[in-house]
Amino acid sequence: MALDALRAALPPHAKDLSLGLGSLTNHTELTEQQLWGTLLACAEASRSGPLLREVEPEARKALSEDAYRAARTAAALMAMTNVFYRTRHLLADPEYDALPAGLRMNALRSPGVARTDFELWSLAVSAVGGCGRCLQSHERALREGGMRREVIQEAIRVAAVLTAVASTLDAEIALHGVTA
Repeated sequence: MALDALRAALPPHAKDLSLGLGSLTNHTELTEQQLWGTLLACAEASRSGPLLREVEPEARKALSEDAYRAARTAAALMAMTNVFYRTRHLLADPEYDALPAGLRMNALRSPGVARTDFELWSLAVSAVGGCGRCLQSHERALREGGMRREVIQEAIRVAAVLTAVASTLDAEIALHGVTA
């Protein structure tokens, strides 16, 4: 399993990350599709080759073709929107909010999965991307769609653990040329 291989690749100083990674599939509020879509979208958003190479094959097995595509679409679109809306927010000039965004997001009309799953993946990727506006927008859509806070927080936990694992694995490669 991908998560076991990732746990084995983590160095001893990252034991808490290993434990956190191990608990992602054991103690979760997420459905199988929500979990693996979140794992895939966040792995892609992390930009970590070692992480994505482990997660992607398992996610492909666990997800339907539509869900696989939707999770990757969420990662791609949020890579764009997180930068755009985070920058608008940081500029703190309300005049920018009056300008049209001009971003192509046709995939949002029909993502191929339940709207709440797509929103959940977008929220998790926005957590990785650090965009407060996107986080607020997706969290609001999820809550309006009836999703419980515990489920939303679980997706954020997945994003946090995967981001830390990606950073640690990439540091090991930079320092030693290989993972532990």
